[in-house]
Amino acid sequence: MTARPSYERPTIVRHQMGLMNKFGRQRAARPLSQIDGVAIDDLVAEYGSPLFVFSQRALIERYRELYDAFTRRYPRVRLAWSYKTNYLDAICRTFHREGAWAEVVSPFEYDKALASGVPSERIHWNGPFKPDDALEKAVRGSAIIHVDNFDEIARIESIARRTNLRPRLAVRTNMAIDGVQAWSRFGLNLESGQAKEAVRRIVSGDRMELAGLHTHIGTFILEPSAYGTAATKLAQFANEVRAEHGIRLSFLDLGGGFASPNSLKGQYLQGDQATPPFSRYADAIANGLSALDGPSQEWPTLVLETGRALVDDAGYLVTTVQATKRLPDGLRGLVLDGGVNLLFTSFWYNHEVAPTHEWRGGTEPTVLYGPLCMNIDVMREAMPLPPLAAGDRLVFRNVGAYNVTQWMQFITLRPAVVMVGTEGAVARIRRAETVSDLSSLEEVPDWLR
Repeated sequence: MTARPSYERPTIVRHQMGLMNKFGRQRAARPLSQIDGVAIDDLVAEYGSPLFVFSQRALIERYRELYDAFTRRYPRVRLAWSYKTNYLDAICRTFHREGAWAEVVSPFEYDKALASGVPSERIHWNGPFKPDDALEKAVRGSAIIHVDNFDEIARIESIARRTNLRPRLAVRTNMAIDGVQAWSRFGLNLESGQAKEAVRRIVSGDRMELAGLHTHIGTFILEPSAYGTAATKLAQFANEVRAEHGIRLSFLDLGGGFASPNSLKGQYLQGDQATPPFSRYADAIANGLSALDGPSQEWPTLVLETGRALVDDAGYLVTTVQATKRLPDGLRGLVLDGGVNLLFTSFWYNHEVAPTHEWRGGTEPTVLYGPLCMNIDVMREAMPLPPLAAGDRLVFRNVGAYNVTQWMQFITLRPAVVMVGTEGAVARIRRAETVSDLSSLEEVPDWLR
């Protein structure tokens, strides 16, 4: 008689989502203990946590990589640093020392560019909001104004008549690109003939100089061929301007929108796998600009307003674990001292996160919360992390774009920002806020004193 097999108690093993795909197991978080040779523990000891850190070396390397990629394919290239992406003086001055002009979208940014030493004639002014007093200041300074609508053209013409100056203008266009959501809010439409009519309006008034054409097709564009289509359309429009009005344009501006190494939420591939190199964007745009008529030595300068792709991977946010907890669904949760009020891009990116020390033991899915008393304060959802305790540190990578321009002192004050220089020196480039900073703008009525 055959012996009955012994009873084996069943076990249930939790399936950890997101660890496998056709490209293999998700990469484990690797420790990040230093930034450009400077220990993160030393930075926190000096400047506190949370703390934004920027690598000047990374800023310069990315700028040169972009410039070199485009100058290999097109003879005349101008980079205009996008102030709205990150307008900290130290960041802007780093790019301006490399030769970047400034691209601004507000009176505040225009004044900041001037204060950083940028001559007004090296400023491209974009955007739908340009008050009359700021417009006149830009006209007197010979800035390049990208007109957004017909009302703006009329206002600039009035300033030109009053000041007896000849403003330099570019017409901002929007256009249809297959596979890209149209940014039709900004500029004048190309396909409907609005942009062509704007050119005629500028030329017929004979008080303004048409210096260029501009388009910005969107943000975080992962398909370089979209820029090829935009460049072709802008080049053909430039040909029409030359044929109809005899104007040889000074520049064609393809805007910004290149992707950074970040991973968009819902994106299948990791950011560093999905993001095209600058050379692919350069190839697409140069091929599109080959549609230009006339001798190549007379072709206009190519202007790029790249922001995110230059600064994102130069920025880090250092945070400290305040508490650990086990959530009702079994996931582990960590409470950090930095939240979504500091890292606005965590709403649409799955930022890469790394502990600052080596560890023992396996990883498990972990939810990262900020310190805010708001349910939306989630920095990362269910990412694999090793065992961590209160006092341990986590570093968010690729956070250089938009966070220090869109951050807010909601519930917590904004922290310090430091830069690690090319030679390893560290300097604070924005001090941490205090309550007195916040209160200094307030006024209390006499009856409440």
